[in-house]
Amino acid sequence: MTTLLYIEDDKEIGSLVCRQLQEKGYEVVWLLSGEHAADEVEYCQLVILDVMLPGLDGFTIGQRLKKKAPATPIIMLSARASIDDKLQGLQFADDYLTKPFHPDELTARIEVLLRRFAAQTAEPLTIKHLLVFEEANRIENAETGEEIQLTGKQFQIFNYLLRHQGQILTKEQIYEAVWKEPYIEGDKTLMVHIRYLREKLERDPATPEVVETVRGIGYRVRS
Repeated sequence: MTTLLYIEDDKEIGSLVCRQLQEKGYEVVWLLSGEHAADEVEYCQLVILDVMLPGLDGFTIGQRLKKKAPATPIIMLSARASIDDKLQGLQFADDYLTKPFHPDELTARIEVLLRRFAAQTAEPLTIKHLLVFEEANRIENAETGEEIQLTGKQFQIFNYLLRHQGQILTKEQIYEAVWKEPYIEGDKTLMVHIRYLREKLERDPATPEVVETVRGIGYRVRS
């Protein structure tokens, strides 16, 4: 379960936001001040931080939390809508939301940041000379450092093969999984897409190492 660190001294607002986030499936650690925030941040995946707090303000707390946990996204909350406040917050925070806000907007921003940071920090899958960042839908050639651009269908085919890595998949299985319709015997659509996919992925498309053909059966990807 994803755990959120929520720092808000207003008990009425805090209890309402906590309940709404918990209803969305999040576990929430709610603090009334930033006093113990540094102890909690390492166990949380995202921080929601109010600017106006007793003791140290949210800007100071946020800077300290970002220094301790740079890979943890921070959303600043504030009734102060001036551009100077937003710019000050965004020097270290990853998003800035002005009060009052709709709970669905807060949830949407949380989800966007969680996806973005997961994509940035996830370890890539290594297939031969390729680095595959599955969360970010990105593929790099580890030998050249260049990003490999695939079309939507090419990526869907490759992703399906990756999800069944090492397993031999028939043309029918791949076609029906990607196109969501029955395969018609003799249809060359998949074969054409595989050829273009290999031109982008393989060192030598004539002797493929990544997307292998298993004669008479189908295709597979091996690490």
